[in-house]
Amino acid sequence: MKMKLIAAAALVAAFAMPALAADEFYLVQDSATMKCSVVESEPTIDTIKVIGDVHAMMEEAEAAMKADKSCLAE
Repeated sequence: MKMKLIAAAALVAAFAMPALAADEFYLVQDSATMKCSVVESEPTIDTIKVIGDVHAMMEEAEAAMKADKSCLAE
């Protein structure tokens, strides 16, 4: 019984880990307004481009936005 519980917990953890680690944050820029923002999914619109790398944390993406000179202040 104890072994089945451990196996079930390991199985649940194995499926939950990728879902928890799937957060990606993109620093994007609208080519018309030159304003930047942070989004959670890669843009599919041609007028919005990704600037720099994909960030694992929102704070990292926001810091990159503040440091990027091509982004206009909001």
